[in-house]
Amino acid sequence: MTTDHQDTDTAILDTDVLVVGAGPAGLMLATELRLGGAEVVVVDQRPGPTTESRASTLHARTMEILDSRGLLDELGTPPCEPRGHFGGVPLDLTLPSSHPGQWKVAQTRTEELLQRRAAELGADLRRRHQLLSLTAEDGVEAEAIGPYGPVRIRARYLVGCDGEDSTVRRLVRAPFPGRDAARELLRADVSGVEVADRRFQRLEHGLAIAATREGVTRVMVHEFGRPAAERGSAEPDFAEVTHVWKRVTGEDISQGTPLWVNAFGDANRQLAHYRHGRVLFAGDAAHRQMPSGGQALNLGVQDAFNLGWKLAAVVRGSAGEDLLDTYHSERHTVGRQVLANIRAQVELLLGGPEVEPARALLTELVALDGVRQHLAGMISGLGIRYDVEGPEIHSAAHPLLGRRLPDAWLEPAEGGARRRTTELLRTGRGLLLSLDGDGAPALRATAAPWSDRVAFVADRPVAGGPLSAGQTLLVRPDGYVAWAGSGAAGLARALTRWFGTAAADD
Repeated sequence: MTTDHQDTDTAILDTDVLVVGAGPAGLMLATELRLGGAEVVVVDQRPGPTTESRASTLHARTMEILDSRGLLDELGTPPCEPRGHFGGVPLDLTLPSSHPGQWKVAQTRTEELLQRRAAELGADLRRRHQLLSLTAEDGVEAEAIGPYGPVRIRARYLVGCDGEDSTVRRLVRAPFPGRDAARELLRADVSGVEVADRRFQRLEHGLAIAATREGVTRVMVHEFGRPAAERGSAEPDFAEVTHVWKRVTGEDISQGTPLWVNAFGDANRQLAHYRHGRVLFAGDAAHRQMPSGGQALNLGVQDAFNLGWKLAAVVRGSAGEDLLDTYHSERHTVGRQVLANIRAQVELLLGGPEVEPARALLTELVALDGVRQHLAGMISGLGIRYDVEGPEIHSAAHPLLGRRLPDAWLEPAEGGARRRTTELLRTGRGLLLSLDGDGAPALRATAAPWSDRVAFVADRPVAGGPLSAGQTLLVRPDGYVAWAGSGAAGLARALTRWFGTAAADD
């Protein structure tokens, strides 16, 4: 990034990528862009990471992502709850993973963690900067107002990570089809009250949820048949929460001290396209949904993890712009599936007595392990399978193709201590993993022209783990398997598709 001053009033910044929004999605994107060698400027209106409770759940796939970048040590050992829910129906989320279940990490802690890593990697984070305008043709020119005056930023690409009321989306006039909120949950963090913990308790007049941690009680309440209010950017006051809570539960919590109050509705919208030329979107700027099951933050972080390495490769010139189209095709599909399961959960959660037969049936179905695994895979992100080969992945394809690389122990061929597959992803490069222990010469020769982008590792899988000896896996920087085989057939084509044209010999 370069800075100059063409006049005395406006600062000029030049960078590869401008990221608008420093929430979890924007900060994760900044770390991945820097890891991939792209210059990045991040602008955000807020003075620092959120101080509100907001999202507090990291699902298994997000924990795996943080692990693959060496970020988990800073989190310590947060509380883990193996039991989640689908529309308020209890659901065991335990699936094969290094971090099964759901992990309780406050959003402010997640943002602090990602902000620190982005800064360590050299991202230029500009707080108290409001985006005013942008144009995008051969490149992007954006204007923002900061604490010291106007700033003009010139970038090759811009990514809107600025939330459900995205300024970038408005400026680009990106179609955002879907539906507005018809129902809502009121939520408050309150000190000085004593109420029983409630886990999705359905009462005669509504739904009540309560949980107390470290002296603070979070209450959430919905009155059956009560429509969502027209709030604009305003939040409900505590009096409204106490009124609805009393109507539903009969309890008076008005003597408590509100620490945070908000409402979230069941609006359900998704951008028609995640890419508009040189402007892309990730996180809540790309999709708006009720945060049922704690999926919203996780969905946004996983958007950024998919996009970061691809956009960095395009900026570096090692891949063509068509690689960015795979971001839309992969993540729009995942987003559509998540929004659909959230719509189903909303009906089960906020519907009145008329949904009880459906809830009873679902309760019976989740006792079947196949159903449980399917629902848990959707909510946790562990069930994602990308189309990495063409029009569709056939059932006869390798079972790992398009799926994340399992966390597994390996025996290095050169000797030494065992290591995990996850550790091999921490550089942010691609990985060609030969599991025959010595690495076939044909594989080495085929992959050699991509050695600046793809590491070659020949290890033996530890017996009893999720990987089998004799196979070879090409793994993208985001941890998904792009090619699998026992020889080199098709490997060069896969390397070209995901890592660009082979480097020329000197």
